Amino acid sequence: MEAIRNVREQVTAEEWAVRTDLAAAYRLVAHYGWDDLVFTHLSARVPGPEHHFLINPYGMLFEEITPSSLVKVDLQAAKVMPSPFEINPAGFTIHSAVHAAREDAHCVMHLHTLDGVAVSCQKEGLRGISQQSLFPLSNLAYHAYEGLALNPAEKARLVADLGKNHFMILRNHGLLTCGPNVADCFLSMYILQKACEVQVRAQAGGGELIPVPQPIIDGIRKNADIVMKQSGGMIAWPALLRMLDRKQAGWRE
Repeated sequence: MEAIRNVREQVTAEEWAVRTDLAAAYRLVAHYGWDDLVFTHLSARVPGPEHHFLINPYGMLFEEITPSSLVKVDLQAAKVMPSPFEINPAGFTIHSAVHAAREDAHCVMHLHTLDGVAVSCQKEGLRGISQQSLFPLSNLAYHAYEGLALNPAEKARLVADLGKNHFMILRNHGLLTCGPNVADCFLSMYILQKACEVQVRAQAGGGELIPVPQPIIDGIRKNADIVMKQSGGMIAWPALLRMLDRKQAGWRE
């Protein structure tokens, strides 16, 4: 692989901060075993008036990604900063759709975790059977599978299905979260993934499952904004960065 040139001096301090957080998210996805070789995507909007965002270089494992290796593109998939790397066309379709439609979606994460895909294949989808499930159920959307995400026409349908929600299950495909920053978006994905893990394990036990009473679920839906603010990602994000610093030298380059 070609040596990666450090770009810190070529970007603003604000952009470097976003690059660092996004690279950390990639490393954390690998740390938790949620990656799928090189085939899923996390993206973040670059601060400033231009609608540019950062996404992973296609072909790098998530455990290899650094702030400098991230590729900066516009909404037409054109690189707006020199990079030796290309991006995944399917990743661009999904992420550019959400970034363009949602001004609040500064970060978008899409994963193919085993438990997330398993729940996405279930007709009932995510069930309200655990405390973890209640947070996603407060604003969860679904999008029907249309094949590999290469058709630009799918963008309108995907963002219409997403609406104002922060959690989405892509049927037969995987999970998606969006948020105002990397920390919030990562915590949302952590909770959604954990809810899927609990559901699959509970179902594997073979016993009758106890659903959370519907009035409790409805109450959380009515107070979704309050719930999500109380679950702000910054409560855990600094500790996660400290963990990476202890375990993965050089990830900030």
